Amino acid sequence: MALTADGGDRLVGLLSEHGERVVQRWTELVSASLRGRLSQAELRLQVQELHASMINAGGAGLADLQAPAAGELRAVLADLSRSRARQSFTATETAISVYALKDVLVELAETDGVELSLRDVLDFTGLVDRMGLLTFETYVQTREGLIADQAEQLLELSTPVVKIWDGVVAVPLVGTLDSARAQVVMERLLQTLVDTGSPYAIIDITGVPAVDTQVAQHILKTVVAARLMGADCIISGIRPQIAQTIVALGIEFGDIATKASLADALRHVLRLTGVETSRRHPRREA
Repeated sequence: MALTADGGDRLVGLLSEHGERVVQRWTELVSASLRGRLSQAELRLQVQELHASMINAGGAGLADLQAPAAGELRAVLADLSRSRARQSFTATETAISVYALKDVLVELAETDGVELSLRDVLDFTGLVDRMGLLTFETYVQTREGLIADQAEQLLELSTPVVKIWDGVVAVPLVGTLDSARAQVVMERLLQTLVDTGSPYAIIDITGVPAVDTQVAQHILKTVVAARLMGADCIISGIRPQIAQTIVALGIEFGDIATKASLADALRHVLRLTGVETSRRHPRREA
């Protein structure tokens, strides 16, 4: 059964009357579960904020955690969850910081002579459970956000665009090229073309394990986007197996220049820019 406003008032009175005892014991129980991963001072401050916000919520706020009166309490729970998520605490370790209050209330009844009816115990523990659920939901949202940010950062790191010559940039692709990564490739390539003013771009797929219709379409879209920016693209890394696959799938690269290796692509671009190149190293004079 949900906590009533009267039940909330009784809990607020209990937390206020035994404030120091509640905060001290609550901090000790949480500290034991975290095994020293937070300093005692920092942990006590968090517990004090949580304790004070429950008192400030009053009976109405504790009876309905979505009520305006419980706004401060929800904010404190959310801040606690986000902090723990960013510090790589588990969801269980985070929730225990709230659930430990149950043990504190039981100990008050057993050692301090506080009279609690069975209904009070059930109502109070139900409230703590709902607070724990709020904590868990915010924790999960924060962790999902962190994972998404890390995935995006890894995606950017795995798709570098490098300037290898004046007027020539290259995109060495390694691994599977899906829609999300293809979008990153396109954005980074176009931005680099703007920043460097390069008229040529080499898209090297030597590290791409397989080329199917979807991968080919992603590459073609990137080439078209670069052309709209006034740059020509050369595709390098066309190994025999990939060439056979492209032919079997009926994929047409049209007038896009393709080369077997990055070195061949670079020689091709340098010839287009008027730079003399040679496949052989010059002989050293004796």
